[in-house]
Amino acid sequence: MLKRKEFILGAAVGLTFAAAATAGGVINWPGAQAAPAAQAAGQLVPSAGAAGLAFAPPQGAPLSFADIFQQVAPAVVQIDVTTRVKRPRGVIQIPGFGAVPVPGAPGGSGEGEDDSTTAQGAGSGFFISADGYIVTNNHVVENAEEITVRLNDERELKARLIGRDPLTDLAVIKVEGSAFPFVSFEDKAEPRVGDWVIAVGNPFGLGGTATAGIVSAKSRAIGGNENPYTDFIQIDAAINRGNSGGPTFDIYGRVIGVNTAIFSPTGGSVGIGFAIPAGIAKETTDRLMRGEKIERGYLGVTIGNLTNEYRESLGLPAGTKGAYITDVTAGAPGEQGGLQAGDVVVSLNGRPIVGSNELTRAVGAAKPGDTLRLELLREGRRQTINVRAGTRPANLGAAEAQTEEGAETPAPGAAVGETVEGLTLAPISPALRTRYDLPAEARGVVVTAVEARSEAGRLRFQPGMVIVQANGRNVTTVRELRDAVAAARTAGRPGVLLLVRTSSGNAPIVLPFAKSE
Repeated sequence: MLKRKEFILGAAVGLTFAAAATAGGVINWPGAQAAPAAQAAGQLVPSAGAAGLAFAPPQGAPLSFADIFQQVAPAVVQIDVTTRVKRPRGVIQIPGFGAVPVPGAPGGSGEGEDDSTTAQGAGSGFFISADGYIVTNNHVVENAEEITVRLNDERELKARLIGRDPLTDLAVIKVEGSAFPFVSFEDKAEPRVGDWVIAVGNPFGLGGTATAGIVSAKSRAIGGNENPYTDFIQIDAAINRGNSGGPTFDIYGRVIGVNTAIFSPTGGSVGIGFAIPAGIAKETTDRLMRGEKIERGYLGVTIGNLTNEYRESLGLPAGTKGAYITDVTAGAPGEQGGLQAGDVVVSLNGRPIVGSNELTRAVGAAKPGDTLRLELLREGRRQTINVRAGTRPANLGAAEAQTEEGAETPAPGAAVGETVEGLTLAPISPALRTRYDLPAEARGVVVTAVEARSEAGRLRFQPGMVIVQANGRNVTTVRELRDAVAAARTAGRPGVLLLVRTSSGNAPIVLPFAKSE
């Protein structure tokens, strides 16, 4: 799980080192011996380069990053911010014990007291225009009451917020003045995995620090709902706390990314950093500089990837890719356009959709009011639906989190109904709707009991869950579910794909069939 700490994202991850031994093989070292004329099929032989230069940088690599740093460093700035945070109430700091609750301690519960205090933070940024516009991360300046920019020549200037976009974690601030040295985004050519990069920023408040490395990977999805519209570049140039918002350069001094996050078990760099690609950063910051509000297209559907397990359960051809719709928000554009839970979206406006991230970004890139042509699979058949995109609500993520946190366990009650694959099921009735606090629009069959030793029990089905669909078809009676299970068994499938309404929303679950004794 990613966590922002002192203006940099971090995550606790386990590190495992593995040693690989060669058995009956040979390691070829560059220049150690002449390669035989006939190579084994598929064998790769490293290139040693020119004679006597086995350890010299390959052609195209810089002998030093000094010229690049000297060229771009004047455009990189340190950003110091003052924010207001809530003061811990009723605690006092005792050396060796930390924060200890003490009745009547400063910051107590007196009415009318200001329970907030100021905190200092630091990050990085860089000029993208001569008239003082600076790019940084949203999480660096979010909630800042005061922003101070320290330039490469040690000047300190007050800055004001121009605009920010939490969903790409980008922000633009501005200082007054002119003739500032600035750099440009390289949004046309994309770096390749293995290309050199240099990161410049303000780690731990040290300022003017350069680190070098390579592009380790591309199109990384991190942060879940926090950053749904960004495919990150992964780099191994050291990024630490305070580097957030600083630029990643290529060997020509062009900005290819904005440093944003790290994975780390310690909070410090372990060589896994992430940068927002220049193409996304330029488009977003250009709009913010023009004073535009960042608005994104919206369907109002909950989606997931079409896994192999789901695909097999639905009986779809091997290799089928798409985004699986698990829920449709009532009254949202998706519902108005005819989308249904269980649909598999395979293309949008002719662009193939291979997974949920691609669909999220494609819809987000649309303008509110645009017509979205969705090709989808419904009950195994292809059809096309046109949906008019809405505007993504600003507090959508908060609303989803609140729903999940506020979920309650359904009240227990006597089991009623028929048993199918370890689940005792019954059609929704007024009594069951009341018992399990089901909304009026809920449709399906209700789980009233679960056999603990069944596959359903192993998957932690709970009373109060509602089975909405089986193998992509709506079910409203136990018989319809039995028929879907029988059809899947007859087709030789390993299980049945159920779309289940849970306390935190719809979820696709493959229920494996019990093996015959």
